[in-house]
Amino acid sequence: MWEEGVSRRSLLGGMFCAAAAAGGGAAAEAKDAAAGARQTQDAPGRSTARGPRVTKIEAFDITTEYEDWLHYPLQHFYGPSRRTVYLAHTDTGLVGLGEGGRESEETIKQYVGTNPFDWMGDEVSLPLGMAMYDLMGKTAGVPVYKLFGQKRRSWVPAGSWTVSCHPTRMAEAVRNYSRRGYTWLKYHLSPFENVFDQIEAMEKVAPAGFRIHLDFTMGGSDDSMPELLDRLSEHPIVGAFEDPLPEKDIEGYAALRKRAKRPIVYHHAPLGATHEVLQGAADIYMLGHARIGEAMRRAGLFAAADVPFMIQNVGGNITRALTLHMQAAFPTAHFHFHSDTETWKTDVVHERLEPIQGRIRVPESPGLGVTLDPAALERARTLQLPEQKKWILKTRFKDATRMYHLVDPAKNILLVRPDLAREITLSYAAPLSSEWWDDDGSAAFQQMRERLERERIVLEKETAK
Repeated sequence: MWEEGVSRRSLLGGMFCAAAAAGGGAAAEAKDAAAGARQTQDAPGRSTARGPRVTKIEAFDITTEYEDWLHYPLQHFYGPSRRTVYLAHTDTGLVGLGEGGRESEETIKQYVGTNPFDWMGDEVSLPLGMAMYDLMGKTAGVPVYKLFGQKRRSWVPAGSWTVSCHPTRMAEAVRNYSRRGYTWLKYHLSPFENVFDQIEAMEKVAPAGFRIHLDFTMGGSDDSMPELLDRLSEHPIVGAFEDPLPEKDIEGYAALRKRAKRPIVYHHAPLGATHEVLQGAADIYMLGHARIGEAMRRAGLFAAADVPFMIQNVGGNITRALTLHMQAAFPTAHFHFHSDTETWKTDVVHERLEPIQGRIRVPESPGLGVTLDPAALERARTLQLPEQKKWILKTRFKDATRMYHLVDPAKNILLVRPDLAREITLSYAAPLSSEWWDDDGSAAFQQMRERLERERIVLEKETAK
């Protein structure tokens, strides 16, 4: 991972120097736009220089529709998809766009009355920081990547995403995403579906070069993980393994990495992807929903160690645009990123940032490079979609044993980690398959639901006819 003879101290020193460089690379024109005249301070981090001021921030809670072919599995896992869109207005007439989770009014008020440039390296809010960077770029007349440093790449690799379900639906995901220009598909494995049945179904329809990113959600199965990864690696379509071990097992990750025939991706690194890097725990690191300042610091650490990483921030094309700009500028951010933008068929901006051969072009217009569609925002704000009712997961083992669970989309951890739901521990390679049973108004459904509410899990041998 690094040259022999490099001491731990010198490596750490280089890492922190690189982190500072990664976080301080704003373009000169951006500094000029922010500074204006001579600058003083009226509060820590807030400038009194001439320049734009945030006058108000509007927050719109929106609902977006899944792609038609994805609606069934995603609706059953999560129910309707919701997020919040933020419009940050300035006294210069500019509007910055951001999106993500719902922030408190107290948090939003911190930004009102400030210069957007006060929020370089923002560590308070990812969606509001997103809006501030959009404003900075628009004020300076430069694309946002220039605020992070030199552009390292004009095309950034992007992956697609789905949930674990029947092998036929997994094959459908590969067909649809490959037609849209994606070359990677990620999903969380579920012990309620045999992973080899899924892989074989996907391999049959995958074009050459298409790869699967397998997320193990930090284990929790009956499998010997080294042996399972060896078996999976026999399939050319398998491309990477994410979080195959419990998050705190750094030594286990280092040992597994030496054996694994595919890259190991570490997402839930317990020490923030710092000491883990020195231990050689993974080939690639993932930053999930990291605030901008945190991502900047980690980018410097990864660059000093020459370790690839990627950013996973879930959202629409506003979020995807920010991720593109960050991965365009961060030296080693060249692993495919995930935003799940491809799962929704509607958005609140005009632009659709779609891949060609697995890569998306980095926007070059000022700011994030996406523009608000007011009519689409109003539609998403008022859209009402039905909630997903509880449903029954019917699992059949090849020895004719039947297993039933009651699934609540608000507690969907059951579908990927039934051990965490304190239900049952299974294997990803178990000889089984599952069906999803919606409330069909039948007496059979109602009887089984009532039984599951009492017993939580039903496991029974099918009687011979």
